[in-house]
Amino acid sequence: MKLVKFSTVALLALLIAACGNGQAPAEQGTLVSIAARGEASQVPDVAGISVGVVTEAEDSKKAMHDNAEQMDSLMKAIEKAGIAKKDIQTSGVSLSPRYHYQQNRKPKIVGYTARNTVSIKVRKLDELGNVLDDLASAGANQIHGPSFEIGEPGPVKAEAREKALLDAQERATIYAKALGMKVHRIVSISENGNGGMPRPMMMRSNMPAAEDSASTPIAPGETTMSVNLELVFELED
Repeated sequence: MKLVKFSTVALLALLIAACGNGQAPAEQGTLVSIAARGEASQVPDVAGISVGVVTEAEDSKKAMHDNAEQMDSLMKAIEKAGIAKKDIQTSGVSLSPRYHYQQNRKPKIVGYTARNTVSIKVRKLDELGNVLDDLASAGANQIHGPSFEIGEPGPVKAEAREKALLDAQERATIYAKALGMKVHRIVSISENGNGGMPRPMMMRSNMPAAEDSASTPIAPGETTMSVNLELVFELED
């Protein structure tokens, strides 16, 4: 990740000084409002996955019982994969009837479907393909994901913020120069950032257990974070 040589502290000091000088709005000079956007990218280091078990049976109790047994094996596989407890969270448990429909007749319940799904975070992306295959072998027949993210987004967002500030300052200077003026101070700054650009999701469901095959290929790419700033500069002669 490239670092931008820029003093955020200096900018904040300028803003604090400007806000504290007590100048009334009527005494302000020419104001220029600038919208600036900064982006920074980094290879993600965390993958989020939704994994679960779906079972069917004619009896609701058996559907839930079979699901619980299969889910127990899956949870053991998740633990064996080294996933920390803090990174495992149940996201849904459901039991629903299956109907048989016939014309001019009331639908008839012919069985039940039980589902249990957990959300997990894998923090070693080089092991992600093997983890997916191990979970499928352990009984997971529903896998959705991964969604990639940056574990510690602070430095990446700081870089995006500094790029936006630099861009805004450069553009304010251009406006001032074109008007025969100079930038006096920053009147206000507001920020609106997003967590990261959305990425395509790999989806696997109802998968048979893999045997003697290569691990599932994973390509994390890069995650881009952005910050949008609205700045108001005061120009003076």
